[in-house]
Amino acid sequence: MDLGLKGKVAFVAAASKGLGRAVAEELAAEGASLVLCARNAETLNRVSGQIAKSSGVSVLPVVADVSIIQDIAKAVEAGIEKFGRIDILVTNAGGPPAGQFENLSREMWDNATRLTLNSVLELTRAVLPGMKERRWGRILNVTSIAVKQPVDNLMLSNSLRAAVTGFARTLANEVATDGITVNNILPGYTRTERMEELARATSEREGISTLEANAKWEAEIPMKRLGEPREFAALAAFLVSERASYITGTSIPVDGGWIRSLY
Repeated sequence: MDLGLKGKVAFVAAASKGLGRAVAEELAAEGASLVLCARNAETLNRVSGQIAKSSGVSVLPVVADVSIIQDIAKAVEAGIEKFGRIDILVTNAGGPPAGQFENLSREMWDNATRLTLNSVLELTRAVLPGMKERRWGRILNVTSIAVKQPVDNLMLSNSLRAAVTGFARTLANEVATDGITVNNILPGYTRTERMEELARATSEREGISTLEANAKWEAEIPMKRLGEPREFAALAAFLVSERASYITGTSIPVDGGWIRSLY
């Protein structure tokens, strides 16, 4: 299937590892030019070079922390300066720390809000005017299965990713007639560095090994295994494609059947 992404320019946040990297690789394979941002310059530059070499597309790495407004502006401006526009935005960020309400300080809430919610708002604010002017755009937010079925001990993620969902659903209606779609993609338990972090937190909280933590999650998933980043990226590429032009305002899980609700 030709997704119609050749010649498009995609901005992917937190793209040096995990789900962000997988999405970047999938979009590059479809022929999209890339603006990639992440905090670690060495890792970002290495990954960008590998993607450019394997796919043949142009890749611009920009070191940026999406919890900092000035960094977001710098990264988007660099992408527009090089490519002239940004057609596709994939918002993404490392998840906020695990923890229960009584153990989360006001500072932790503030930091998590900047990382998880404000980063989406500011990235969208930076690219939306150009998309409206060209009357074509795709905004895809990487959130979590927690917005449909809250996960124990993830108070920050459960709360703030739900806020992103409300924002995106409302924005989708506002820009629908401008040829812009806004969707959310919900990763389930997927084999990434984030899962390793959550496994350690679960291990400490419950007094079990990280292997036991992983086995516990796998037992909850009907497919009885963790997802792979490339499986997640396949849907992401479709949702930002020309072929998905009539899909907007949705929140679609990639979770092996973990969510138990009907919709």
